[in-house]
Amino acid sequence: MNKLLIVSAVPIALRAFLLPFAHYFRAKGWRVDAIANGVSTCPECVAACDRVWDVELGRSPLDPKNFLTAPSKIGEIVAQQQYDIVHAHMAVAGFVTRYALKDLRKQGKPKIIYTAHGFNFYKGEMPLKNAIFLTLEKLAGFWTDYLVVINREDEAAAKRYRIVAPDRVRYMPGIGVDIQRYNPDAISASEVEQVRQELQLAPTTSLFLCIAEFTPRKRHRDLLTAFAKIARENTCLAFAGEGVLQAEMQKLSHQLGVQDRVRFLGFRRDIPTLSRAAVATILVSESEGLPRSIMESLCLETPAIGTDIRGIRELLDPGCGILVPVGNVEAIAKAMTWILDHPEDAKMMGKRGRGLMADYDLRQILNLHENLYAEALVSASSFTSRDSLIVGNG
Repeated sequence: MNKLLIVSAVPIALRAFLLPFAHYFRAKGWRVDAIANGVSTCPECVAACDRVWDVELGRSPLDPKNFLTAPSKIGEIVAQQQYDIVHAHMAVAGFVTRYALKDLRKQGKPKIIYTAHGFNFYKGEMPLKNAIFLTLEKLAGFWTDYLVVINREDEAAAKRYRIVAPDRVRYMPGIGVDIQRYNPDAISASEVEQVRQELQLAPTTSLFLCIAEFTPRKRHRDLLTAFAKIARENTCLAFAGEGVLQAEMQKLSHQLGVQDRVRFLGFRRDIPTLSRAAVATILVSESEGLPRSIMESLCLETPAIGTDIRGIRELLDPGCGILVPVGNVEAIAKAMTWILDHPEDAKMMGKRGRGLMADYDLRQILNLHENLYAEALVSASSFTSRDSLIVGNG
């Protein structure tokens, strides 16, 4: 039986993005385990995996437990369980995991795969910060068997800076979106009406939707400030997501005088219906890898407004939405107004978007992972054969 360990800093990432991979490979006969900080408190994660391990990983690269306790714990788990493949996701968990296993992988097992969900160095970031994070990625590259990137800008950077050998860089178009679930034909008009009633929206009210965790890089403040500039009572802005800045943004909505037109929905399981109820989704982050919220929106033929950054640009540049500069409140407000004033053109944007989503289908991404894992297992087998031959000759 092949053994796979998936590592993420927090269970929210596992729950939101990675559980389909656990389901898929378990159905193929693999043993699939997961590591995250507090993962045992996530029922969906526990159910999806054979075993879960709580390891004190912090999301901040400056969190001391990332290097005081996490590496030894990860190394101990992997050594005991004899995984064939360890697949780490996100920057902090990816670095800590590779550091923890740098000596163990010299034996040829496990094979270490890291998926960069957007490098922490990127165009538009401060040069010093870029230099630091690039240096860390190049260091961790020595401990990496395969590097997966999810947008073309990161693919080019990985090869240009030789973070790993170019033949060990794998581009995959995101982490996949279930185009069967996110299908406009799968959502009835009555479901849309029901969610509109829940949000207390009048029949003439236009809904904008932001699906994003309340963290600084998502820049919710920009969106709220822009929305306050739209002097139209028949508009509503809804936020789906949780996070450390939620209370602060709720307070800001009162300060801006738009609290009656803003909804804070928390964690939602009905994102497809919410997206179909919206005239557009909005994501004004300063950094993204390849945001699934926009992919989901386009699958549902709902146009999107997004910042002109890597990942978002790849999805919206073909005329599937509106791009705005990071931090430009006026441009965000102008884009929202355009959506309101040009409903038919906006609908055409969404339809174009759905036509592009086949390449991002979850089934294709799962197949790409299966191929990569097969390659890694062959590589591990070859290593073991060579090692045995050397020992035998000795």
